[in-house]
Amino acid sequence: MFICVFLASSQKIDQKYLALAEEVGTELARRGHTLVSGGAKVSCMGAVARAARAGGARTVGVIPQALVDIEVADRDSDELVVTTDMRERKGVMDARSDAFLVLPGGIGTLEELFEIWTTRTLGLHDKPLVLLDPWGLYAPLRELVEGMHEAGFTRPNVFDAISWTTTVGEAFQLLEKTAGHLTPSPEELGEATAG
Repeated sequence: MFICVFLASSQKIDQKYLALAEEVGTELARRGHTLVSGGAKVSCMGAVARAARAGGARTVGVIPQALVDIEVADRDSDELVVTTDMRERKGVMDARSDAFLVLPGGIGTLEELFEIWTTRTLGLHDKPLVLLDPWGLYAPLRELVEGMHEAGFTRPNVFDAISWTTTVGEAFQLLEKTAGHLTPSPEELGEATAG
């Protein structure tokens, strides 16, 4: 599968987030998938891509020209797609991906999450969407959306459109199971739960 990973580019975050990104890149490669990411070499974006390549995975980076100009592009990507702006970047990432994995991140990551979540809720695509949140960063977000749902602001299937998990193994099992590409290790079978 081509798995798009949305995650942080901030360089002011705790090292545990970089370690998580590395673990995701390593596991993605171990399972034989291709990484699609935001094409930056910094922070978690760079960590996931480097780990994926180190494990033998192909990486596709998608980055707007403005970020290439400030020299944050991951020029080691197997394929580096340069777009005119952020909107085109998201469109290319969406089109090139079979599934989406969201890690802890900032408002850019939230924007990417909400677009994929919204379009899946509307039935505009059926690609798997998994949110990996080991430390509960997104817990207030989930609570907020639950409140919106209770107040009638969301469609009934809002939580059917996304899976929430806290471990890398569960995240990949959910992505593969939902996409029909189940290749978990024996000990992972039956362990994942959808949110």
